[in-house]
Amino acid sequence: MVDVRRRTVTFGLAAAAVMPPRFARADSAKLTLVLTNDIYLMGETQMPDGKSRGGFARLAAVVKAERDRARSSGSAVLFAHGGDTLSPSLMSGIDQGSHIVELTNLIKPDIFVPGNHEFDFGKTTFLKRAAEMKFPLFAANMTSPDGKLVPGFKDRDIITLGGLRVGLTGAAHDSTPRMANSGDLAFQPTVATMRTQCEALKRDGADLVIVVMHADRTQTLELARANVADVILTGHTHDLFIDFDGRTLAVESSYDAHYVTAIDIDLQINRQGNRREIAWWPQYRVTDTATVTPDPEVGAVVAGFEQLLNTELDVPLGTTTVELDTRVAVVRGTEAAIGNFVADAMRARGHADVAIMNGGGIRAGKVYPAGMPVTRRDVLAELPFGNVLVVLAVKGSDLREAIENGLSRLPATSGRFPHVSGMRVEYDPQRPAGSRVISIEVGGAPLNPDRMYKVATNDFMARGGDGYTSLTHNAPAVPPSDAPRLSNEVMVYLREMGGVRTTVDGRMRSL
Repeated sequence: MVDVRRRTVTFGLAAAAVMPPRFARADSAKLTLVLTNDIYLMGETQMPDGKSRGGFARLAAVVKAERDRARSSGSAVLFAHGGDTLSPSLMSGIDQGSHIVELTNLIKPDIFVPGNHEFDFGKTTFLKRAAEMKFPLFAANMTSPDGKLVPGFKDRDIITLGGLRVGLTGAAHDSTPRMANSGDLAFQPTVATMRTQCEALKRDGADLVIVVMHADRTQTLELARANVADVILTGHTHDLFIDFDGRTLAVESSYDAHYVTAIDIDLQINRQGNRREIAWWPQYRVTDTATVTPDPEVGAVVAGFEQLLNTELDVPLGTTTVELDTRVAVVRGTEAAIGNFVADAMRARGHADVAIMNGGGIRAGKVYPAGMPVTRRDVLAELPFGNVLVVLAVKGSDLREAIENGLSRLPATSGRFPHVSGMRVEYDPQRPAGSRVISIEVGGAPLNPDRMYKVATNDFMARGGDGYTSLTHNAPAVPPSDAPRLSNEVMVYLREMGGVRTTVDGRMRSL
């Protein structure tokens, strides 16, 4: 959805800028801003309308066309990246975002800010990837434990484009420590930091102040209303969004380069001696990348990575020491070793008290004999839906209700049958649905109906899927749009454990 808004404001200052008074000399300039953000997938995506959109080859074609257009017209272009790209994707689960850096280096943004997903693999990997980036990095609100800027990152800068002194500043998402694994890095409040940086850029003589930040929509609008920035280019919410009140422009460009927004700014530079006054007005061009021919050079690099990914999918992550049976009659009606393993992975990776996985989410329908290697392709076959791992705060009474729901269709098999970790459940399938649970233990202690538990599950169940409506009473700690892929988390856990040793151990016991 394109959200193009125009707020009702008093246009006194804007009008004064549009009609500059009493200056001896006036020049004009043109500047084009190009924005991408939240691009996770290296290849294009087949969309419901049958068209292919997004990916780095189509993004590269747009950026190159804009740069060629600027050169031929004598104007200037600034390409901004609003963050979130190193993760999540299947390939990133293998190389921790290395291929993303190589692809982004081929199109070189003029300014990049880190999103929360840049930290999915931890601080050390983030710093390693950042050192490989061959383009300017900004994050004024991100500091090392000593309070200094992270090496390699700027807080602000003034660059000259088309005769203009363009002030740049940027911010990472200030909720990154809650959403990812940023270690001991500190993140100062986004809006307050950006206000300070914008004011400093104005004092330093910037003609036009541009903020690039990975931030919530509420933060974007709060900064826009402060009237300290001229342009705010954002990432994080995955919207195709344009907001202009006659003074401050805010833009976001969807996600995965399905759409790329270009803003053409016509500027009037009024001079008298050393005095300058800038008047400007924006025009917008939104490119649907379904209409774009992919750049062949970048496309060839993407194809190479896709071939590598196909090979890597068949690399064993570990060996199962027990038989794993993922057939429907097993995973949808009884405790199963594969269900226990997936639930254990969810609890461990989500740092949760307990985990619940629906049997219908385990799909390959095959038997893995003991001693068989398990590959990434196997994990994807078992968890094919692209679900993400979410962690909820769930009251004990709601957790009990969730388990009751999972048992409610017995003796018939159903996708809602629960596989659990961190808890032991005794139940009687002969009792009426809704009252089949005899007892539940969490961490060796009886379930406390009034206590809040951290529950790891998948986003389908967190939305109430398969009847798990009691899990919807509290929002996830991290929104599903920022949560890690469940399949990737299971792969990491499988690799860490060196294989599958989880057995059917009585955690779901039928009396």
